[in-house]
Formats: sequence, structure tokens, C-alpha cells
Amino acid sequence: MSALANARLIVIKVGSALLVSPQSGLVDRAWLAAFAADAARLRARGQKLVLVSSGAVALGRTRLKLPRRALSLAQKQAAAAAGQSLLMRAWEEALEPHGLRTAQILVTPDDTEVRRRFLNARATLETLLALGAIAVVNENDTVATEELRYGDNDRLAARVAQMIGADLLVLLSDVDGLYTADPRLDPSARHIPLVEVLSEEVLAMASGPNRVAGVGAGGMTTKLAAARIATGAGCATLITLGRRAAPLAAVEQGARATLFQAAETPSAAYKAWIAGSLTPLGAVIVDAGAAAALRRGKSLLAAGVRAVEGRFDKGDAVVVRDGEGRELGRGLSRYDAADAQRIVGLRSGAIEAVLGYQSGPLIHADDLALVQRAIRTA
Repeated sequence: MSALANARLIVIKVGSALLVSPQSGLVDRAWLAAFAADAARLRARGQKLVLVSSGAVALGRTRLKLPRRALSLAQKQAAAAAGQSLLMRAWEEALEPHGLRTAQILVTPDDTEVRRRFLNARATLETLLALGAIAVVNENDTVATEELRYGDNDRLAARVAQMIGADLLVLLSDVDGLYTADPRLDPSARHIPLVEVLSEEVLAMASGPNRVAGVGAGGMTTKLAAARIATGAGCATLITLGRRAAPLAAVEQGARATLFQAAETPSAAYKAWIAGSLTPLGAVIVDAGAAAALRRGKSLLAAGVRAVEGRFDKGDAVVVRDGEGRELGRGLSRYDAADAQRIVGLRSGAIEAVLGYQSGPLIHADDLALVQRAIRTA
């Protein structure tokens, strides 16, 4: 499938039902080894990967000899704490033979919803990708204050894809895509290979979780919810059967899957969100040189800032204006208002001496949405 072959940055969600044998409660090492070789093939041709992996609770349950019945919150936290190290060891042992380094990232909803933490988490993931590592992301269940804040790792994977501007989200499932009805219950159900618009009619086709395996939390309903998040962020979504030795290669060779198209690119969707969905909490006034640089697609450096207005925190939206008071765009500040005021007019090399840290440009070009009239006057 061309969507998989052509994607630059891919987030792949691997569920507990694939990683953990329901019979033994241990890692299915044969499947994991085959999947690791499949993932390494994509890395070898230059594609970047982030893995969102379930399995900590399932593995911890076995390690702690917890019952198979529903666990309390405290038991889930204990199982996650006991199982997370087993999960990471399994990924390391599977990927290291292919020369791939792994890094663990544990997140909570605040890391993808609160803008300051969103920027920090994204910077960490982007740095790991730049260093050639494969991040293995999981929800931080050990510090939960309520049960399963995301509820499943399908939604978490969609949020991660949104955060890093991925081109493609791959959800490995217990079925080979979306059907008009649950194919396990309705033999006449038809497979749908392509969804151009994720309408209410399409959402109604979802079935509940697959309780046969007994180790997962999601189902087609959660996968379609994840697809809605991802496609809204400009990231196409692919649902395919995970329970085979090389699920990614199988899709490229024509195996059944369902592709949900994104209406726009990740960058365009992200900037539309900045421009239209966030309330600015302050403003920065820039000089003519900085205004011209912004129109050329550059980041906003402190050296080009004349003044800072308002009270805002790192990650908050601010308006960017020129010396005549005209709005040039809106962006997410990488400094809070107090620190931004302290570095007005400073060159980048002088910032650390003043603040004690260096967080790059005041607004990165990736986090800046220019107004159209500013673009036309370039």
C-alpha cells in the first residue's frame, strides 16, 4: 500500500493481544521478533518510527500472580509498575539485533493536552527521532488518579501522531480493517478498503472490544475514535490485522487493510488549530527584519522582538504584530511572558547567560500560523 511505503513518519500502535500470549501471560517472542524485523525494514529505507505499545499491565499481572478477573485501580497500577520493565526489555531484545536503539516514553493526558507539556514531550520525541532511536510510548498507568485516562492506547497513539506531525498512524488490530458490520458475528459483512470521510455512518459500523483474547482494552470503536483524532490532525490512519508474522510487509504486498484519508497535511491541520482554536493570552511586537523573516518561513528569534505584552506561560498562544500594530500571525511561545520580556532584543547566544537555559527561538516556525494577508505582502 502506497500510504505505508511513502510515509515519512509513522506511529504504530501494538496492543496487548499481539504482544502477550493469552495462554501463558508472557511476551510472545516469536511474533515480536518477526515484527521487529518488519519494522527494521521500514527504518532501513529511511522511514522514522514511533511505537505505542500496550502490555505492561498484562505482563505485570502475570509477574505478580494477580487474578484474571477485573483489577482494581491499585492492582492495575501495581501491575503496570511490575510489567513496564518487562515490556521495555522485550522491545530492546527484539530491536537491538537490527541495530535499533530504543527509548521509553511514559505519558499522561496532560502531556498531550496541556500546551507547555505538549511542547516538552514533542521536543523529546523529535530529539529521539533525530538521534535515530525508536521511542516506545505507553500510558503512565503507575501514577493514575483515575482509571485509564485515555482508556486505551489507540487514542494515545492518535495523540502522539498529532503531537509529532506523523504522516501515518498504523493500528494493528484483531481484524483486517473496517467492515460494514462485525465479521465475527455477520458473515455478510463487507470489508471497506478506503474511507475518504469519517462520517457518522462510518462510525456506526464499529463493533465493541474483542473479549476473546482477554488482554486488550480496545475495539473497533476506539480505533475509529483514534482515526478521527488522527485524520483531523492531517495524519492518515491504517487499520490492519496484526496477528501475522510481518503485518506491515503484508499490507504492502496487498493484504487487506482499511485506510482513512486525511483531508490535509499534518502541518496545515496543526497551524489551523493554532490560528482558529486557541485564545491568545499575549502579544509580541517584532521589527521589520523579523517580520520579513517570518514571511519567508523563519522562526521568531528574540533578537527581532521589540516588546512583549500580556501574561502567558510557555506553550500559550500569542499574537505576533509588526511595528504598525498589524497582526502577522499567531503562535505558541516557547517562553513565559516574564522570561520573554527579559530576552527582548537578545541574540540567541546570549539567552542562556540571562535565563540560565536556552529554549531556542521565541516562537518556532512549526508553531506559527501566519495570516494570509501577511503572506501576500511578502
